[in-house]
Amino acid sequence: MAGRFEIHHVGDESYRLRLTDAEGNIVAVSPNFKSLNTVLDGVKAMRENAATGIVVDLRQQEA
Repeated sequence: MAGRFEIHHVGDESYRLRLTDAEGNIVAVSPNFKSLNTVLDGVKAMRENAATGIVVDLRQQEA
């Protein structure tokens, strides 16, 4: 089974997106979205960016 995007209703007017792996472990949690359309836009953006995103190692910059 692949990972999945989970949409959760938060309070009365917000939504949150969780990305889980195949075992159900939470990989990422979004900030709150004001509408269902914006959370769906967030899913689309995560799909597009994850497929083409580069890894940036910032450990050397930490001091």
